[in-house]
Amino acid sequence: MTEEVNKFFQYLRVEKNYSINTIESYEIDLKQFISFVGDLLNKELLDIQEIKKTHIRLWLSDLDRLKLKKTSISRKIACLKSFFKFALKRGYINQNPTNGIITPRKEKRLPKSLSKQEVELLFTIQDDETAWDLQKSAILELFYGCGIRLSELVQLSIKDINLNQQQIKVLGKGAKERVIPFGSKANSAIKRHLNSRHELLGNSVHDSVFLTKNGAPIYARLVQRIIKNELARVSESTQKSPHVLRHSFATHLLDNGAEITAIKELLGHSNLAATQVYTHTSVERLKNIYKQAHPRAQKTNNKSEEVL
Repeated sequence: MTEEVNKFFQYLRVEKNYSINTIESYEIDLKQFISFVGDLLNKELLDIQEIKKTHIRLWLSDLDRLKLKKTSISRKIACLKSFFKFALKRGYINQNPTNGIITPRKEKRLPKSLSKQEVELLFTIQDDETAWDLQKSAILELFYGCGIRLSELVQLSIKDINLNQQQIKVLGKGAKERVIPFGSKANSAIKRHLNSRHELLGNSVHDSVFLTKNGAPIYARLVQRIIKNELARVSESTQKSPHVLRHSFATHLLDNGAEITAIKELLGHSNLAATQVYTHTSVERLKNIYKQAHPRAQKTNNKSEEVL
């Protein structure tokens, strides 16, 4: 199946423009599945025509036995569905073995976000002594100031940034371009980074906005480590990913009266349902504020005075 698998991932990268994270996860999922079926059939090399629906059901049953989260199982099913749909389209198989395979309902989880006080602290404690420090500040400002995805930040080129108009152009999911404005603080942080970028770039020649300490284009894992370390300085939340800043961007816009349709466009969501999760976050926040601040929301020891 090596040829079919290689062509599938080339298709995801070139034609579908899937994010680096998704492709890496799919590679792991597909490798695990092929290994599982290989063990079942006692074969090191598999022919794609040998894969049956029974094998998929047995694999999913094994994943359930291992107590994997529903979100992980859903992603693995999505990977197989995408792969075998591709294989059928290219004529590698005559029947799609994933037909009839049901994806488990995902557990609804509200996105985590920073409080406005935590955001303020995050930017207050940033250093500006080295080119690396200035780059970190610019990365944080873009995540929180524009709500961009990790994959979008990694792919940014110098030509994608317009400092005069204070906007960036990103390539989102499904190869959809969108232009996002940013504020004066982000503008200042980006300018400072671009002015010191040559110190990181060294003898390298490319136009990636963000770099490693060796001057190569920055990569997703490194950005994740940077954000995790920075968020650990201001938040005790277990979630410390770039997505936390993206969620904070959307939540704080909504809290301050922004239209949800505008937030949808800024985030690059294909449908409004994906954006509406932030309305739930805001409602929960309002409930907590109400319980803490409103005198009739406070419970007393006297049961007759409790407000239910």
